[in-house]
Amino acid sequence: MTTPTPTAERSGRFLLGDRPVNRIGYGAMQLAGPHVMGPPADRAAAVAVLRRAVELGVDHIDTSDYYGPHVTNQIIREALHPYPEDLTIVTKVGAERTPAGEWPEALTPEQLRRAVEDNLRNLGVDVLDVVNLRMPGFSEPVERSLAEPFEALAAMQADGLIRHLGVSNVTPQQLAEARSVAPVVCVQNHYNLVHRHDDPMVDSLAREGIPYVPFFPLGGFTPLQSAALETVARRLEASPMQVALAWLLARSPNLLLIPGTSSVAHLEENLAAGMLVLGPRELEELDDIGGTPTP
Repeated sequence: MTTPTPTAERSGRFLLGDRPVNRIGYGAMQLAGPHVMGPPADRAAAVAVLRRAVELGVDHIDTSDYYGPHVTNQIIREALHPYPEDLTIVTKVGAERTPAGEWPEALTPEQLRRAVEDNLRNLGVDVLDVVNLRMPGFSEPVERSLAEPFEALAAMQADGLIRHLGVSNVTPQQLAEARSVAPVVCVQNHYNLVHRHDDPMVDSLAREGIPYVPFFPLGGFTPLQSAALETVARRLEASPMQVALAWLLARSPNLLLIPGTSSVAHLEENLAAGMLVLGPRELEELDDIGGTPTP
């Protein structure tokens, strides 16, 4: 029997802003060089991954002009411009890169405007589909006001440079503050099978029809948790990454996934997670891996 080609459509659809997208998208960070600095070793391979992703139905690409810096957006433009009408490109602002590879925050209105203009230029567009304000903190948000930077982005939205706004690495209080300034069409936070602090946020956003985009789908697992995940994966004849992605798809219909890779084979493996069916036994075992969610 011929194995069906994995496509993004098999993961289901959800509304991102005013555009429906397939629930498995693509994160472009790995298209840059080591440590997300400089060009990739094989630029042609990076272009090939993007073109294959779109061929397989990926219509949601997550990027940032500070990846590289500038590298990933320039590769996206080389590979896909002029862009398909149904492609939604989500970028993020709020940080910069130093020559040493550090990620200092860049949240002043002047820095944010420069970042938006860099994204426009390097992607080759007149308007950015969605811009996420990425707040400081490596994998956990830091409680502080985001009103001033979000107001700066809302002003650029009013100027016609941005269609929709989102937030990244935020607490519930920061999300509420952002929504008091302007509509928020997506939240991008650290969330996975074992890191479930945002369970209440996932559920509340689902009730409102707002996407939640998890990052670090395998981040923070202990060896025991990884071993338990591998046990389920072996039974399903799948990889641990595929099972972790399938669990996220099953967790809530508003979760949009953006796994990244620089390999066409790995891209297709990630998309195949959309065809993986988790039965009640697997879902119970996977839920047990994460333990009791932290309220």
